[in-house]
Amino acid sequence: MQIETAILAPAAVLAGWTMIVFLWLLARRLPAFAAAGVKLGEMPAGARGGDGEAQMPAKANWISHNYSHLMEQPTVFYPVVIMLALMGDNSGLSVNLAWGYAGIRVLHSLWQANVNTIPVRFALFALSSLCLITLAARAVMQAL
Repeated sequence: MQIETAILAPAAVLAGWTMIVFLWLLARRLPAFAAAGVKLGEMPAGARGGDGEAQMPAKANWISHNYSHLMEQPTVFYPVVIMLALMGDNSGLSVNLAWGYAGIRVLHSLWQANVNTIPVRFALFALSSLCLITLAARAVMQAL
């Protein structure tokens, strides 16, 4: 069985982008925690980084929210493209949809972390979701 790898490249890029956002989160939030006087080592047992959000500037929280978003819907994207690769789907449509999804999610991250106006953020989310819905439908059709 030949596994088609072209469709895996956008997933690899999105996974890499997620790690960049994680490092960006640390670079933005740790100094903000320090400036707000929040000492992570002194937070009560069971507390989370989000528990200190009220003391943080909004922009310091936006990157954290985006990182959380990259742990949500993309968890459907990764197995869908793996399934498509295993089923031999290297079609231009599927590969372009996968790149569209990954690219729009990167734009969504950049927007949310820096500007964060809801209409644009929602439009980017909706467009990426349409790409993912189509990819998932293609995976179902090919699997059946």
